[in-house]
Amino acid sequence: MDTETLIKEGPHKYFGIELNQFTWSLLGKAGRTSEEDELMLHAAHGSYFHWVQDCTNANKQRGEWLLSHVYSVLNIPERAMHYALRCKKITEENIKEMEDFDIAYADEAMARAFACEGNTEECRKYFISAKEKGGRISDEEAKKYFEGDLNSGPWYGFKKV
Repeated sequence: MDTETLIKEGPHKYFGIELNQFTWSLLGKAGRTSEEDELMLHAAHGSYFHWVQDCTNANKQRGEWLLSHVYSVLNIPERAMHYALRCKKITEENIKEMEDFDIAYADEAMARAFACEGNTEECRKYFISAKEKGGRISDEEAKKYFEGDLNSGPWYGFKKV
């Protein structure tokens, strides 16, 4: 641990970032074990805990998105939807504070959670909305990340449009 960074940024910011990055390292790991799935869940929740200690509404929304995404990837539909709905609510209630990519990601969370539930009709509606909003992301690098996330699985049999 880099003590200087920890002191400079504060423990919550530091651990929020570290746990977020650890979660992503497991999300991208091929052949993840069930133990690593559990670690990924705990890391995502830990990251969220640290972020909400001193954060913006956008940071909170992104934490809810990550939780929804992890639960969707693990095919736990009720939890995926729980966090997707929270992400969407925070986005709508604080729309002026959100970046264009946050708005697109909120609909991506809803689409993926509906896919996880097997609700093709609602999944399609939110997927189309996420794709349209993603097309309006002004920062090219952020747009590239969003499109990569949108095009990555799992989509549980939903045929992307």
